[in-house]
Amino acid sequence: MNAVQDMTRHLPPAIDGGKLQITALGTSAMLLDVPGELGLLPQQKIWALARAVGCWPRIAEAVPGMNNLMLILSEPPSSHAEWLNLAEALRRAWEESEPLSLDGRVVDLPVIYGGEGGPHIADVMAHTGYGLEDIVAIHSAPLYPVYALGSHPGYCYLGGMDPRIATPRRKSPILDLPAGSVSIGGVQTGVSASAGPSGWNTIGRTEMTFFDHRRPSPALLQPGDLIRFHVQGIES
Repeated sequence: MNAVQDMTRHLPPAIDGGKLQITALGTSAMLLDVPGELGLLPQQKIWALARAVGCWPRIAEAVPGMNNLMLILSEPPSSHAEWLNLAEALRRAWEESEPLSLDGRVVDLPVIYGGEGGPHIADVMAHTGYGLEDIVAIHSAPLYPVYALGSHPGYCYLGGMDPRIATPRRKSPILDLPAGSVSIGGVQTGVSASAGPSGWNTIGRTEMTFFDHRRPSPALLQPGDLIRFHVQGIES
């Protein structure tokens, strides 16, 4: 077993009684994973950790994900001992980090629910037992915090969906879902920033542009922002 393969290890308990895991990703990156339920508090700790370790020597970038943080290294450690030292430093930084509350914007997204833009809302209704207007009312009620960006440029992972409308992902994915599709996958909801495949249940559509490389900040949303889905219309 080489140093990279041997890097995966379980560390002492972190939050929620889980086990903090640090894994080598090839020779030039590593992943800190915090198992457990999705929640704002652990995500705020990940934001704080990203800020703290992003300025460490040999760290090119610290990328927050959902319940995880990826470190991209400017140069790989020269020995197994260096990998272990970095992992131990990362573990200590996690234990010492305090939740960071980011003062983001509230962004209103006008959504037309159902119809051609929401072809799977009937499946959500069948799974949950709620009617069309109930699904729309429940989905559009919360303010959804943006936990992280990923998957594809501009896509945001959201927290805060009401568990009453949680619906399993589709058995067969859609190969070309349009940009702006508002969907539910398990206990999460999200909006496709660009066209592409998806296994989530699409319940509506927005015309908002989430990524434009011509803007100074290409991604519309950032971690800490809040999304409010505004009901522009309901189509049966």
